[in-house]
Amino acid sequence: MARFFRNIFSAKQSVALRILLTSYLFLLFSCQEGREAGDLWGQWRMVDSDTKYISFSGSITWIKNLYETEVYGNFQHRGDSLFIQCFSKKGQPTDTVLIEKTFGFRPFNNIRLKIDKLDDDNLVLSKDNQRWSFYKY
Repeated sequence: MARFFRNIFSAKQSVALRILLTSYLFLLFSCQEGREAGDLWGQWRMVDSDTKYISFSGSITWIKNLYETEVYGNFQHRGDSLFIQCFSKKGQPTDTVLIEKTFGFRPFNNIRLKIDKLDDDNLVLSKDNQRWSFYKY
């Protein structure tokens, strides 16, 4: 094994090969998709709805209704709280309607929700007297 690595990294080998191999190893060991999202990572489908989804990956959330539009945002998960800052790709009123009317998350720019339940299969969010239940899709 030592002979193998000595030959790969010897002065006779091209610099490009060494850079390529080193870069590949770095990417292989450093990339873990959704690491920041923790238990929220993945796509969640709203219970009793075939069209409403929310996804979490890294620090980005994607809120979508299949027949309307989609909105992206940044999120933070701290303890039993979920903070979402939405932003609109096109700046259309339908984006605000999706978040505030279709999903019932308010306000569009500063959503604060309580996480009542979070496990491998279920996510339950609440705010004031409203509750939203999702399952891992």
